[in-house]
Amino acid sequence: MFIGDLDKVVSLMLSLSGRLLRVETTLDTLDSESDHEERLPLQEKKRQLMRQLSEAQDLKEHVDRREQAVSRVLGRCLSPEQHRDYSHFVKMKAALLVEQKQLEDKIRLGEEQLRGLRESLGPTRSKPHLQQV
Repeated sequence: MFIGDLDKVVSLMLSLSGRLLRVETTLDTLDSESDHEERLPLQEKKRQLMRQLSEAQDLKEHVDRREQAVSRVLGRCLSPEQHRDYSHFVKMKAALLVEQKQLEDKIRLGEEQLRGLRESLGPTRSKPHLQQV
């Protein structure tokens, strides 16, 4: 259960952080003289995401405390080598989730750039097929 909760909380924090970054980027790109109606919903969304991220950080702290409790119990049940393996697994699980999210973001960005390039080229002409002689 602990590993599942760790997975969910780390994924939640990554998702909220990414969404917050996109909102902040959009706000930064808006002209300082941009329509107030355009900025207001984005600023509210930013406040909401910041609250949610703070709550997710509280959840992460709770999961961290649970990890310490689970680790103490397992420390009594496992050999030192097994306990080291468990600790390594927990650390790697979170690190791999972060890396997976970063790779997914890079893939999405690459796909968006590819789509943009294709659109900038205009309608593509089909290449004539070579006929065999």
